[in-house]
Amino acid sequence: MHEMSLAEGIRSIVDDAVSTQQLGRVKTVVVEIGELSAVEVDALSFCFDAVMRGSAAEGARMEVVRVAGSGWCMQCAQTVAVSRLYDPCPQCGSYQVQPTGGTEMRVLELEVE
Repeated sequence: MHEMSLAEGIRSIVDDAVSTQQLGRVKTVVVEIGELSAVEVDALSFCFDAVMRGSAAEGARMEVVRVAGSGWCMQCAQTVAVSRLYDPCPQCGSYQVQPTGGTEMRVLELEVE
């Protein structure tokens, strides 16, 4: 389950922000997760709660902003919407689609007291 290591990475980002910016208690962590990122949001949420224990973000809520998947089709030279990696191009059916969006995961913001 790689979601545990992702949650630990989020904690590291939160801990760094709290110490460098001298922040108080973190109430909400907003995380952007791409549709093609292979992150199971429910598993990440469970791991987030466990990993944040004992930190400035203990009891914080994780808010997820979903990012749609997109790709560049090399066959028809168009940017197309894709919902899963390795799906064919919805325009021409080609499997030569290079992901261009929706693969990211990042901490967007922290809401603090």
